[in-house]
Amino acid sequence: MRFSRLFDPLKGLLVKEPLGTGKGWWAGAPGAFYDQETRLFYLFYRLRKPREGEKGGRGFEGRIAISSDGINFKDVWSVQKEELDTPSLERGAILKGKEGKWLLYLSYVNPVDNRWKIDVIESSSPDSFRVDKRVEVLTAQKTGTEGVKDPRVYTFGHAYYMLVSYADVDRSAELSPEELHSTADAYNTGLIRSCSGLAVSMDGIAFEWLGGVLFPTKGRWDAYASRLNSVIYVPPVFVGFYDGARDVTENYEEKTGIAQSTDFFHWHKISTEGPALVSPYASGSLRYVDAVVADKKLCFYFEWAREDGSHELRVSFVNLA
Repeated sequence: MRFSRLFDPLKGLLVKEPLGTGKGWWAGAPGAFYDQETRLFYLFYRLRKPREGEKGGRGFEGRIAISSDGINFKDVWSVQKEELDTPSLERGAILKGKEGKWLLYLSYVNPVDNRWKIDVIESSSPDSFRVDKRVEVLTAQKTGTEGVKDPRVYTFGHAYYMLVSYADVDRSAELSPEELHSTADAYNTGLIRSCSGLAVSMDGIAFEWLGGVLFPTKGRWDAYASRLNSVIYVPPVFVGFYDGARDVTENYEEKTGIAQSTDFFHWHKISTEGPALVSPYASGSLRYVDAVVADKKLCFYFEWAREDGSHELRVSFVNLA
């Protein structure tokens, strides 16, 4: 099986549209979960407005939606960025953990230091998360980075493994906090690298930071960003989908690359000469690929650029039988 042919994005189906047209309007950053018991799909996704010219721009709202077919989703919960006292919220993740408890992981800019962070909320149902009950999971200080965001959580055995994007800088550069974080978006400064990291937990709440697992490759199409978004197991390897960007001008408009690993810790890039998956429109961006297994099919949720430059949320299905 050729990894770049796992799904055809042109045959994807619309899941959610942006609330406006043109560059900067997005519906995407999907975090999907399929419940084998109820056979229902659960989806956390984010809405964004243009950074300039719109009150409350950037990532302003996150929503949880439920579907029986993986295509038609009904919104059942939402959070506004004002509830988090943040300039912007980013990708989140929802899953049913041990003993049937529901966990929602949120990433957003920490108003204390303008660096991205990740919190978790626990609930008895996916429509009753309380923002005031959130617990801090990972921060820039805890990880020794300039920010952590975009969580994707998997359970293997008794443990929870969290993939994240983290901002890394050359420590010899002597950059000041003002240079890196005055805009509350270090990823868009050109002064960092967007890397992929891993953390582990036994309860889904308290995580131990294990460090970086996938990094940008100097001189290639993914020299600025290599953000590992999701993983599927194709025996005998794990296949990972990551967002790549050549430089800061492609921030927000990343494209998808493929990597593989035999142990979930050490990753080898397959997409060395260029992205494996792109949109045929506007910037060509196709990012945040989130792959989940549902019965006898693979479901690929992804955000891609539309003709007008906005981003929409789509899904593609691949039969496993």
